[in-house]
Amino acid sequence: MIESLSLLGAGGHPAHGTDFTAVDVRTTGLRPGRVVELAAVRVHADGSLVGELTTLVDPGADVSPGPSVVHGITRGELDDAPSFGAVLGPLLDLCAGSVIVAHDLAFVTAFLDFETQFAGVRMPVLPGVSTLAAAQSVVRLPNYRLATVAHALGVSGRPGQTALSRARTVAALVTGMFGRYGCTFATQPVFPGLPRLAGGRLLPRGEAVPAEPGWMAEALERVPAGRTGDAYLDLLAEAVSDQHLSRAEVAALAASATEAGLSEGRVRTTHEQLVTALRHIAERDGVVTAVEARELRQVATALGVTDAGDLRPAAGGKPTRVLVLGTTVAADGMRARVLAEGVQLAKKLTASVTHLVVDATVPATEPRRARAAELGAEVVDVRAAPVALGFEPPPAPRAAVAAPSRPAKVLGGRLLMGAGLVLMFIVVIGMFGGTPLAGGIFLAVLGVGALLGGWVLAEPAPR
Repeated sequence: MIESLSLLGAGGHPAHGTDFTAVDVRTTGLRPGRVVELAAVRVHADGSLVGELTTLVDPGADVSPGPSVVHGITRGELDDAPSFGAVLGPLLDLCAGSVIVAHDLAFVTAFLDFETQFAGVRMPVLPGVSTLAAAQSVVRLPNYRLATVAHALGVSGRPGQTALSRARTVAALVTGMFGRYGCTFATQPVFPGLPRLAGGRLLPRGEAVPAEPGWMAEALERVPAGRTGDAYLDLLAEAVSDQHLSRAEVAALAASATEAGLSEGRVRTTHEQLVTALRHIAERDGVVTAVEARELRQVATALGVTDAGDLRPAAGGKPTRVLVLGTTVAADGMRARVLAEGVQLAKKLTASVTHLVVDATVPATEPRRARAAELGAEVVDVRAAPVALGFEPPPAPRAAVAAPSRPAKVLGGRLLMGAGLVLMFIVVIGMFGGTPLAGGIFLAVLGVGALLGGWVLAEPAPR
């Protein structure tokens, strides 16, 4: 249904005049199956909003909604929701003539393919872009989950549980990448005609304001996952971002893993990998509070890997915490560098911030500059930040070129004067011997020049 387009830097087909429709789905599990919520946000290339839609989707009365711990959708909420076939018409109307965008495009495409086939609708191939793949081409990050990429590229807010919140984040990412990084299409997008279907009733769900992320949600941005990712690890990370796991939530995760065909050994290894990474990140910060130790131990116990979560409270100095302001590629690169180095990356200025990094787009009158100084944070230009944060050593001082010593100059001057006298003597002898006048004059000039140059070098320095 959706074919991923290759992107280039400069030299391809520009996105000017192109619309993007960011699509996100909440699903019953990891394998291509049923959609329980759908959202689409259409924007112009400059980021201005064209339109959006969102709705819960009933996969059938006998179908479980899947991991509610991740998407927050219960079976009762779906009982009055429309089917996917009933909402496909409005979705296609919004997407017509635009490039489809999803963070994990392959994942979203697999679910949409299944649903359109289940609804009996034949779809042409649509042009698409993966913000996950695009992000991998412009920044180096520990992982490329949506929340991590959005934070690194300076997207305000944090994607919440709803498909609409996530689709809005994806829309902001794609327009930022094309605008800020100059991405272009390797081939011109082709927009096929789409089936015209009857519009159906939509049932949006209420959108709660995402809670302020706790320490574990921030630490998850620094957990390495590799470029290929791990769907179950991503699901697990979403589940533990609130620092707690209940028995029901663990059971839902286990059901998703079983449905995806993961072995018990693979699941346990993933649990150990995540909890161990969180413990190492907490310990690296240098300060471990009793609350952090208790929360990680609870999560580790719930996941059946208690030993991996053996985190002990530890007092220490104030951990490094960096807030990066700015909208340039350099600012994005610094946010990504902070995460890659395993350092805390803040989203707003608080007393816990130790460094405020600014780029050229942040004016001198920006209030957070003065406030950071009041809080004792160091304000650093983005170009100097790698050294100030200890990521790179200071540049070696340039060695001064030593001036020649006075004795050496005197000796050189005397040698030059001696050479001049020799030349003058040769001129005199040559003139008596019949040397041509032009040759004699030439040698005489060289001799006089050597005498004068030697005298300048050998002259005593003024006192």
